[in-house]
Amino acid sequence: MRKTIDFIKKETILCIAILLGLMSMLLVHPDREYITYINTDTLILLFCLMAIMAGLDSIGIFSMAGAHLLKRVHTTRALEIVLVMLCFFTSMAITNDIALITFVPFTLQVFKMTGMKDYKRLIGIVVLQTAAANLGSMLTPVGNPQNIYLYSISSMDLSEFIAVTLPYGALSFLLLVIIIVFNKKESISNIEVYCDCSAFSAKKALLYALLFVLSLLTLSRIIPYLLLLAAVTVALLLFDRKIFRNIDYTLLLTFVGFFVFTGNIGRVECINSFIAKAVNGSEVIISVLLSQIISNVPAALLLSGFTEKWRLLIVGTNIGGLGTLIASMASLISYKYIARNYPKLRLKYLGYFTLVNIIFLIALMNLYYIVLRRA
Repeated sequence: MRKTIDFIKKETILCIAILLGLMSMLLVHPDREYITYINTDTLILLFCLMAIMAGLDSIGIFSMAGAHLLKRVHTTRALEIVLVMLCFFTSMAITNDIALITFVPFTLQVFKMTGMKDYKRLIGIVVLQTAAANLGSMLTPVGNPQNIYLYSISSMDLSEFIAVTLPYGALSFLLLVIIIVFNKKESISNIEVYCDCSAFSAKKALLYALLFVLSLLTLSRIIPYLLLLAAVTVALLLFDRKIFRNIDYTLLLTFVGFFVFTGNIGRVECINSFIAKAVNGSEVIISVLLSQIISNVPAALLLSGFTEKWRLLIVGTNIGGLGTLIASMASLISYKYIARNYPKLRLKYLGYFTLVNIIFLIALMNLYYIVLRRA
């Protein structure tokens, strides 16, 4: 029983997805149409990107890059800019959760090595890193799971997608810089961050770089998804089998659960009609509100079954990642690191996290209404 409870706490969204999928089966019994619910292209791309990023992370390439940048840091302001912007820019390519898994522990290490005792500053940096990862990831189709999904099912090309998200990304970058600039600036001694390079392999780095290029070509619909899947699977089997253990299969199962739920609900005419009418014209605000409760990835999966206004869903679910701690599941990663290493700082962290997220949420929603009026 204890193991079951712990699993539910750890994988709450997965459990909700499975429960909703099973409940929807009472309305629509399993048949051949179930196969059509599953967007295999999205699952393939997610699997391959998670494998590639896990591979790059395993050879320490992201930590090495961060350590190299920190060699030139001499003030707390410069330190904050490097640590926060690492999350903002890398999340565009390696996803928001991978960026936080890589750079939040890296930040805790740096903080201890500098000997700083200003825990308020530590909280500020980690909160801004979390916001930066969620905000930077909105810019690209590979930045987070909901973007991968929405881009895959839409007919948008890369330039169209970026045109939709660029204004929000630009404002986010500006706000991050303003917050950091207004923080107190202090001198610090040169930081010598130890980075274990023993796992680095130039051959593996080249391999994963090539696989990432294949992923981008697949995303651009130049090569087939099955070819990408075959290339990644064969590469891992031949050169790095342990990476199969580092892939987040629960995320893939979460997608499957919501695919089944939305597919079944879409076949119940009265329910489908009611939700479609409620969503129509309010895609952004409903996406934001729903994300606060179930997080933005499930919100994107659910709402995509009732509207085809992909641009609005992209804006709404990305902005929706701001707000509560669960609005973006990636935000829980940072919180867990703080709770584990500095348990007494949990409440302070939650308070500052909420304040910063509300500021960004209000700013981006105001930008949306400005863009809407001009459209």
